[in-house]
Amino acid sequence: MKRQEARGKVKKLKGRVKESVGVITGNKALEKEGSRQRVAGEVQESVGKVRGKVGELAGSVAEVFKK
Repeated sequence: MKRQEARGKVKKLKGRVKESVGVITGNKALEKEGSRQRVAGEVQESVGKVRGKVGELAGSVAEVFKK
């Protein structure tokens, strides 16, 4: 797992915790903050996955041209 993908997972988890605590305590601001952080983590994780796939594809293309 790449660094960006891992950071996204952590951010997503922190957001879920904040969101849940906000719901339990009735703190709407904390709930919204957690929701935004969770979504940002999902985006960051997805970007990390895409970057990994692009890197794999570039390596495969390079191998084809070497032959």
